[in-house]
Amino acid sequence: MSTKDTIPLVHASLGERELAAVAQVFASGWPAGQGPRGKELEARLAQRYDAGGAVALSNCGAALHLAMLAFGVKPGDEVIVADHTFPAPAHAVRYVGATPVFADVRADTATVDPQAVADLVGPHTVGIIAVDTVGLPADYTQLQAIADRHGLFLVEDAACAVGATYQGREAGTLAEVACLSFHGRKGATSGEGGALIATDPAIAADARLRSSFGIGSIFDQAQVVGLPIPQFTEIGYNFKLSDIAAAILHVQLDRIGELLERRRTVAAHYAELFAGEELLTLPHVPSDRTHAWQSYVVTLDADVDRAGVATDLRAQGIGCGHGTWATHLQPVFDTRQTCPVSADLFRRNLAIPMHAELTANQAERVVDAVRTALRANAASTRVPERAV
Repeated sequence: MSTKDTIPLVHASLGERELAAVAQVFASGWPAGQGPRGKELEARLAQRYDAGGAVALSNCGAALHLAMLAFGVKPGDEVIVADHTFPAPAHAVRYVGATPVFADVRADTATVDPQAVADLVGPHTVGIIAVDTVGLPADYTQLQAIADRHGLFLVEDAACAVGATYQGREAGTLAEVACLSFHGRKGATSGEGGALIATDPAIAADARLRSSFGIGSIFDQAQVVGLPIPQFTEIGYNFKLSDIAAAILHVQLDRIGELLERRRTVAAHYAELFAGEELLTLPHVPSDRTHAWQSYVVTLDADVDRAGVATDLRAQGIGCGHGTWATHLQPVFDTRQTCPVSADLFRRNLAIPMHAELTANQAERVVDAVRTALRANAASTRVPERAV
């Protein structure tokens, strides 16, 4: 099968404008982090999200880690985290020696269930990390009320949701700290990258300092006449975003409306084409929010062999994946907790191709192949193994 016949699960929308922006950085002589393009990006993000501060970072995991440090999370503390997600929130809690407590999710949206969160609040709980699951914002009105009632911080993991909205507010503005991702499969991408958005300028300042080994901006110090010698005032990390990546993101943010609209068109086309299909459930988007469609995840009927469907699709050059994780089931966390809804979705979700470059003809081919694979791998149609 030729490459042109394949339909990838994800594809980054990067082109000549992004290349031109990178060439400008090469000419500037400052490709490293916290240079002029990175500083301009931080100012732009702070304005976009009407924030007290924004910090451009190497990835969203770094933003989550720095958020835990800024909030003073320490060993003995517990942070409630959404279970059905890439496990980065739980990793961030573990980075600072605290304990992640996994909250189950809603069956319809796969976003964290506010009632599950409320039930888990205990004497050691200090905060909540909600997740905008594969691009759909969580129920922040209820989550913020829980946080306020118990004096907890609330972090929005908006890694997948740049451009999505909740009750008219954009993802990235839905909690006191939001963490963004600009990974290659996101709606706006620099290949790798992230940002921390904070309503409190002090939190942003803390994250910025820690992101550069605790010594602040080398670029700023290079502008000083003489020989300034940085002092290491914090145990920090190398979480800086390069100016190369920042330049790409300036172009991507200019294009975000266009790219999101193309993803929404793909999602609407999928919904039309899958109408009436009984062997899967389509994504549900409540009327008070919009989806960024980082991924398009369907939920297969319990009687369908997901692995068989995936095998059939990949044999035709059609990319697919399992969706996302039930974090509590991952052995690294070694927990006795149960999140039955998350575990069920983890078993039955299937991600199919979703990106801004997907054509209508490709979407139709995907749907035809999925429908055929569903029937070939449903329990009622599978040929039983021959008795030995």
